[in-house]
Amino acid sequence: MIVKNQVLYREEKKPIVWDAFFNPNGKKKTVVIFCHGYKGFKDWGAWDLVAQQFSDHGLFFIKFNFSHNGGTVENPIDFPDLEAFAQNNYTKELDDLNDLLNFTTSEAFEYKNEINKREITLIGHSRGGGISIIKTSEDNRISKLITWASVSSFGKRTSTTGDLEQWRKDGVKYVLNGRTKQQMPHNYQFYEDFKANEERFHIESAIQRITSPVLIIHAQDDPSVKFEEAEALDSWCSINQLISIENSNHVFGARHPWNENHLPKALEIVVHETIAFITS
Repeated sequence: MIVKNQVLYREEKKPIVWDAFFNPNGKKKTVVIFCHGYKGFKDWGAWDLVAQQFSDHGLFFIKFNFSHNGGTVENPIDFPDLEAFAQNNYTKELDDLNDLLNFTTSEAFEYKNEINKREITLIGHSRGGGISIIKTSEDNRISKLITWASVSSFGKRTSTTGDLEQWRKDGVKYVLNGRTKQQMPHNYQFYEDFKANEERFHIESAIQRITSPVLIIHAQDDPSVKFEEAEALDSWCSINQLISIENSNHVFGARHPWNENHLPKALEIVVHETIAFITS
């Protein structure tokens, strides 16, 4: 069963659009929640095919758009709402993930009879990996964590650094989206939020606090987030496994749009290793 573009409405917050892929057989399934990365969205590339693979293996797979990723309820693909994108920050993304977890594990969740609330796995890609690490360190509901091409530090990202004085003076700076050709705005509040919560957002400290099993998957030749970041995460975490993927890139051979009916080879390996880790 595929449930697409469901909306979690929240008081005084932007809504969250989410999908679920699962086999509706009444059996309690492990919940897998996927967090997309920077300039990402739940319908990017091959993520639907990925979700179906997890469903086929008896898992309840949820993917969602962070509320300020630039998508809207009406158009959750790409970035029609650049004003929302400009207002995004790490605190909002952690709040989104927390609200989605609260909703999924609540009595109000329509599919509560299909899930095991005591078995929740987070998967985070790229920046979503950093968010997932921090969330896992703070929330004992998370039983397993998997990172795909995750960042190891938020302080080193181009969205956090740069000409800070000019950014403060202008109030906004722009990053080109090479695919859509949009100038993606970052309001200065992004940096202010990071500095105000720098201790909380310290990924090294967060991953050291995690007591749940962790799987780190990263392409050796990732041009966007270097493999050294995976090695750093690996060195900081004691209950973990690191898998390197050869002949691949930051999205494991996928692209947007993805018009094939099968996964690229590298991403197929990633999915296989991830499912084996979750179900072991």
